[in-house]
Amino acid sequence: MKIKRKNPWIILFWIVSFVVVAMVANYSRQTDHEITLGYSQFKRYIKAERVQKVLVAPEFIKGQFKDDDGNLRTFKTIPMKDPNLIKDMEDNKVSEFVAMEKNGWIGPILLNWAPVILLILFWFWMMRGMQSGSKQAMSFGKTKAKIAEHNIVKKITFKDVAGCDEVKEELKEIIEFLKDSEKFKKLGGKIPKGVLLFGAPGTGKTMLAKAVAGEADVPFFSASGSEFVEMFVGVGASRVRDLFEKGRKSAPCLLFVDEIDAVGRRRFAGIGGGHDEREQTLNQLLVEMDGFDTKEGVILIAATNRPDVLDPALLRPGRFDRHIVVPSPCLNDRKEILNVHSKSIKLDADVNLNVIARRTTGFVGADLANIVNEAALLAARNSQKTVNMKNIEEAIDRILAGPQRKSRLLSEKERKIIAYHEAGHAIVAKFLPTADPIHKVSIMPRGPALGYTLQLPKEDKYLTSRSELLEKLAILFGGRSAEELIFSEITTGSQNDIAVATEIAMNMVTEFGMSDKVGPIALQKPNEEIFLGRDISRGSRHSGKIFELVDEEVRNIIDIARDKAHKIISDNINTLNKIVDSLLDKENLSGEDIDGIVSHKDNVCFNTKDNKESNDNIES
Repeated sequence: MKIKRKNPWIILFWIVSFVVVAMVANYSRQTDHEITLGYSQFKRYIKAERVQKVLVAPEFIKGQFKDDDGNLRTFKTIPMKDPNLIKDMEDNKVSEFVAMEKNGWIGPILLNWAPVILLILFWFWMMRGMQSGSKQAMSFGKTKAKIAEHNIVKKITFKDVAGCDEVKEELKEIIEFLKDSEKFKKLGGKIPKGVLLFGAPGTGKTMLAKAVAGEADVPFFSASGSEFVEMFVGVGASRVRDLFEKGRKSAPCLLFVDEIDAVGRRRFAGIGGGHDEREQTLNQLLVEMDGFDTKEGVILIAATNRPDVLDPALLRPGRFDRHIVVPSPCLNDRKEILNVHSKSIKLDADVNLNVIARRTTGFVGADLANIVNEAALLAARNSQKTVNMKNIEEAIDRILAGPQRKSRLLSEKERKIIAYHEAGHAIVAKFLPTADPIHKVSIMPRGPALGYTLQLPKEDKYLTSRSELLEKLAILFGGRSAEELIFSEITTGSQNDIAVATEIAMNMVTEFGMSDKVGPIALQKPNEEIFLGRDISRGSRHSGKIFELVDEEVRNIIDIARDKAHKIISDNINTLNKIVDSLLDKENLSGEDIDGIVSHKDNVCFNTKDNKESNDNIES
């Protein structure tokens, strides 16, 4: 297609217009700030001692003088042959006068015509941007969505996305529609206009959207929610229109908007409200989703971590018809994800992915990919040919607690306190019936921690009983109890343990209804962050007396857990000392090492019957 050339007379008209405007502006600027005086008047002002500064040049004389009101004004006059000028200025107290040589012709031209030249260059730049259709000048209203190349999209399929089996089943319907839309049209069914994927960061929402496009073998437009919002009014709405227009031209296709909460937040959510640029963008998005028909073959997929802050109009049927939760991977899913990410890594024979999957409870796909990559980097740093289990264990520790701080030198007294603290956690965990097995105990400083005790669950848990929570609290207070028993003193090392224990105890009372005195009353909403526009004006629905009771029950739960930890350590003081001796010698102990120390015949185990009785004390 040939580009239509511009009429040269129109171009000439614009150039002349710019020149005239620039000349008028330049003349106005000069007349506003400079007064032209006759030479005789200039001499009278000198003799009246009203002239302050003078610049004498071959073509002009400029300077400053006081007007009738005493204000300083700038003047200009044409010089004449006057041999007495310097003497007159000296006699009449002109504070400053200088002379200037004759100027060349280039300087004045550039000074006077620079605005004109800049305007002409700017005009040509704008015209070129409009004609070329590039990302210059007037193209800021176009969408920044990137279209993936056909061959690249085709390579990403559901085989590349490990786990998420239920999510894949939900998305297969979208794929079937994109492949064979007539199948649905014959029955009169309508495919969802929009699909909202939400879940924790790193669970694979973007990867799933790409896999849908790859399975359906259709174009894939991807954009971020923040790309629609600009400082210019109307740009976001324009980009939304352009995105859907491109989608219609490339139908059937997929439009993917990542982090849609950047533009899809509730309207009037800020203090005082306001019709800002973001709301205009959201309104345009709502209109476009209402306006396009799924028969056109355009489906919108969006992803977010915060579905609770999205505008209700965006979530209603007819816009985002289908809401799909992308959960954190379970044990089997983590195994599959580790298999996918370790395909390109040379693993040693001692690497056991099952153990790694068990140890990484709560990790998402991005975390697992990071573990494999960190392990490969550690192996390369040590000039190894393969990645072994030790590299992967170190990578997990680095991600959880930070790198080892070998440069931190601790005194013998501090090392001993840390060893007893960590051994206290290990002893309590070992003698509680439902506690997770101990995987590792270390007194090597790592990140902000001076030591740590790691427990490895046998399987993923989705429900937790009250007795299990009480035992977890007892384990948290194990370190503090050991310090009290051995040194008759406590340190700041229990700061994080106390904070975590307090939060657990508070949740037991206010969310889980695990206190008989308070009862099954929800005093706060679980797992929900405050949203300014919705929650800032909410007041408390409960009396001050109920919160006093809550504080009393939280304290009661913590006291029970602390007493339980104290009793376990007191009954197994010999085992505690043996674990400490081994820690001071080796700095790291595995779960097998702890089992070997605890299984010694001389040890006195904690009575699980007493444990059950202490769990029941909270009911009284």
